[in-house]
Amino acid sequence: MADQEEEELRMALRMSMQNESPEPKRSKPRENAGGGPAGDPEESPEVKSRKVQRELMAAAAERRMMAVQSAEKRVVPAKEERGVGGRTEGQKCVADSVGENLNLGKELSVAEANQLFLMVFGSEVTRDILAQWSNQGVRFSSDQETSMGLVQHEGGPCGVLAAIQVFVLKYLLFLPDELSKATTNMLATSGSRISPRNEGVAPDDLSASLTEDRKSRALVRSMAEILFLCGGNRRAVIASLSILHHSTEGSQDSSKDDVIAKALESLSVESGSDLQKVLRVQAYTTQASAYQRLEAMLPVFRSRMGAMLFLISALLSRGLDSVQADRDDPSQSLVTAPFGHASQEIVNLLLCGEVVAHVFDGRMDLGGGMFLKGISANVEVGFLTLLESLNFCKVGQYLKCPKWPIWVVGSESHYTVLFALDASVQDENEFEGRETQIRRAFDAQDQSGGGGFISVEGFHQVLKDTSINLPSDKLNHLCSSGFIVWSEFLQVLLDLDKSLGGLKDSTGLMGKKVFDLYHFNGIAKSDLNGCQTSSCGETPIQRPRLTKLRVSVPPRWTPEEFMADVKLPSDTSCKDTVVELNKPEPSQHAPLVDCIRTRWPRATCNWVGDPPSIV
Repeated sequence: MADQEEEELRMALRMSMQNESPEPKRSKPRENAGGGPAGDPEESPEVKSRKVQRELMAAAAERRMMAVQSAEKRVVPAKEERGVGGRTEGQKCVADSVGENLNLGKELSVAEANQLFLMVFGSEVTRDILAQWSNQGVRFSSDQETSMGLVQHEGGPCGVLAAIQVFVLKYLLFLPDELSKATTNMLATSGSRISPRNEGVAPDDLSASLTEDRKSRALVRSMAEILFLCGGNRRAVIASLSILHHSTEGSQDSSKDDVIAKALESLSVESGSDLQKVLRVQAYTTQASAYQRLEAMLPVFRSRMGAMLFLISALLSRGLDSVQADRDDPSQSLVTAPFGHASQEIVNLLLCGEVVAHVFDGRMDLGGGMFLKGISANVEVGFLTLLESLNFCKVGQYLKCPKWPIWVVGSESHYTVLFALDASVQDENEFEGRETQIRRAFDAQDQSGGGGFISVEGFHQVLKDTSINLPSDKLNHLCSSGFIVWSEFLQVLLDLDKSLGGLKDSTGLMGKKVFDLYHFNGIAKSDLNGCQTSSCGETPIQRPRLTKLRVSVPPRWTPEEFMADVKLPSDTSCKDTVVELNKPEPSQHAPLVDCIRTRWPRATCNWVGDPPSIV
């Protein structure tokens, strides 16, 4: 009886280490188990028990060796059936990059790795640019005032960090209830989203109440949303590094960052071959499995390779062939020379899921079967750029008016973030909505590359599509030069009565808007505000910058039109009071204000302290 119990115990032990229960190997069939043939000596129970034990242990060892060898050569798909401990069946028998029993993923082929490296960096990339992209993690600021922001220490990857940042702010400010759900239960909330808040949490209150756990949850949700957006909502590919496997096994959470940093000390990625040796990728088909993987991978993304790994994950989620098909000029690298900045294509991929180079709505037909690709659909978070104020491009309504009042802001060399706490800052009244409708119809006929003018034929189509009835004298004046400029057309609309399809408002319904915006620059700079230096000559604090701006948007009409259309009391002092109330506030200027005015024309801005910097 004791021998039988011991055998069952060993059998149970072996089954616990394998997915299925194999038959033990035997040197020959055991017939007449109760005793040998006549004339053969019968083995004692003790001898038979030891023989069976040896056979069982040998079979188990062989099966385990075969499983390990197989896991190193194949990709285990991330099945969605949950296994022991809430893990997927495909994740149970292989080790992940932070020391748990998850799959590292597969290697890219040499051809795929070379294609990926050349696509991102080109064939003449400098070591300085590679160093920038190999030394930037995805980390939150340690400064309490800016603790909800991702901090940047290297130039170049700011486009990746800013794109992640706007999604993080979406969850922290407007969808905080979703962060209260356990990561393993996030799939349930992703299908039927909790009602969002119309007003976000104030940055001061947010910083005071923000825990590391909530920030991590927001980051996981944001990264997963971006990767699935890139993957057409069908898949997310997550990239890791093979060299992190053994070095982090058994490490505590508090020491994983240090262990990973040490493991990466000798890592240098200077070619597709270097990338192929260390890169491992894994595809996930549901958000629940991706959440779990990303949560386990957070120490890796915080490492110096984090920004590059996330960009690679986004590109592979999109698919290398699809990436090249999206682009107008696939021969150019996505990281631009000579300074290593993230291109507009990278930012658009992370915001919109497509690697397009332009920011206008839809496609622009150049004739002869040629066209340029812009933004194809509405987006969750948007984009504004200083280049529009300089007339180098035209941001379409999709990016300019996203679902949430959060924007990546582009300058000539850097990406920062602008956001509001109140979603109503984007609400349009009747006249603003009408202008948006007309502008979209105008832009649909604009073949100038964002120059803001259309042909006479296109202009007549705009009038038809938007039911505008222009008097003949105004129509002839606008068409006299052979093309129609938007700014001139808008002035005519502002003087055209609503009954004729215009925007003239003599009732004051449009009114003046006053609201607050916040600007976050993630690059760590010396902060001279708030007595950050002492008389003893202490070193200024190196931290990101968060600036609050008071924004005033005057009515659409000019002061002369306002005075002509609104009856004022005869009392002079009262008249002066009304004029003073409607006079724009004294404004401060910085390049960010020019960006804001591309979204809210004629806006004036005020702030306290140093001007907000977009470089």
